[in-house]
Amino acid sequence: MMRKIFVLIVLFGLGFSTFAQDVKMKGSELWKTLADVSYDIQKDEYGDVFVPVFGKDIKGIADQIVEVDGFIIPFDGMFKPTELILSSLPISECFFCGSGGPETVMEISMKEKIKYTTKRVKIRGKLKLNAKNPDKLMYQLVEGIFVGLADDSY
Repeated sequence: MMRKIFVLIVLFGLGFSTFAQDVKMKGSELWKTLADVSYDIQKDEYGDVFVPVFGKDIKGIADQIVEVDGFIIPFDGMFKPTELILSSLPISECFFCGSGGPETVMEISMKEKIKYTTKRVKIRGKLKLNAKNPDKLMYQLVEGIFVGLADDSY
């Protein structure tokens, strides 16, 4: 009987460790990795286009499950509970407000609706890289799941 209980406990614990291993990278480590991007200037019919060239570590986590924390950017009339933009920086310092670079924001497609908050949130999903469509952000997270609020340390 004790052996069966022990086996159940071990199997239960393995289930949790497998779930944790699914996340390739998270938190500030992820944003630091995403900063390793340079740009190749190319021309199109409208002029210069800055095409992202992703570093080796970024390519290594492409199409992997990651956990990102950041601030939801509220665009007037554009915030949708399943489609949003997340910034590693508070709104006063974000890319769209003039301070951070394009590597500090990410386009998110959520599986379920998320409520807007000014607090830092954690979202888990599959990281996609975009170097082709200039109408989209270069970092995209698909199949996003709200994990919870992140700590308040910034």
